[in-house]
Amino acid sequence: MHDVCGGCFDNGKQVVAKVRIMGFDQSPVPAPLDIACTHCGNTFKIETMVSVCPACNMVYAVTPCHCTRAEHAMAAGIGY
Repeated sequence: MHDVCGGCFDNGKQVVAKVRIMGFDQSPVPAPLDIACTHCGNTFKIETMVSVCPACNMVYAVTPCHCTRAEHAMAAGIGY
């Protein structure tokens, strides 16, 4: 199931699904990542592998292998 760090994802829903299946969705990232929400523009901190924009509920995910860089966080959808 786990393909080390070689997995490729077409969209944020795939990232969320992978992280949830692995059981890492509530795992903290090593250092919070500042991102601007692609939906509403609100800037917030991603503190867990799956995080939600507090302004619009857009769900974001980042894999454990890529959780040190904000550009790897992908939007999955509002309330996903």
